[in-house]
Amino acid sequence: MDTPATGNTRASKASQGNLIASAGRVDDFELTDEERHEIEHEMGHYENPRAASIGALKTVQKRRGWVSDGAIIAISDVLGIPSSDVEGVATFYSLIFRQPVGRHVILVCDSSSCFLTGHDELRDAISDELGIGLGQTTGDDRFTMLPVCCLGACDRGPALMINEDLHGPVEPGDVSALLERYT
Repeated sequence: MDTPATGNTRASKASQGNLIASAGRVDDFELTDEERHEIEHEMGHYENPRAASIGALKTVQKRRGWVSDGAIIAISDVLGIPSSDVEGVATFYSLIFRQPVGRHVILVCDSSSCFLTGHDELRDAISDELGIGLGQTTGDDRFTMLPVCCLGACDRGPALMINEDLHGPVEPGDVSALLERYT
C-alpha cells in the first residue's frame, strides 16, 4: 500500500516522466493548499486518477485564469500521472487556456448556424470595437476574443459567450453596449 510516509510509486513514476516534460520553460508554480485539496477531493470520485484531470485543470484555471506549464506538472504530481497525460487533456479541451487571457473571454460561435446568421459581421464588430482579432487580447488585458465551434445556441445565432454568459442573437449594433457590461 502506498502512503505518503513510504512514497507513492505512481507519483514517483509521474515525477520521472515530468523530468522530461519539464526540460522546456517551466515557471515557478505551486498549488495553493485549497487547490491541492480540491484536486485530491476530485480524485476521490474516480477509480482512475486520470479521470480527475479535467476537474484539476478547471480548478487551477478558475483561480488563476489560465493553466501554465508549471501548473501542468503540479497537477500531474498530485494525480500521480505523467505530465504528458495532463497536457493532452489540457490541449484537447478548447476552454482550458494554456496562455494568459484577458479578464473577460469572448467566445464567438462559428458554427454553421451562426455563420449563416451573421457570424462574420458580429466578429468584425467586436474586432472594430476592441481593436483585436480572433486569438488576441486587448492591451489592457480586459478582453480576449476566441472562436468556438458551437455554443449550442443554434436557435439564437449569431451567438457569443462572455465568460459564462451566453448572448444571442447578437447584432453588430449591440456589441458596444454588451461589452460595456463587462468593465
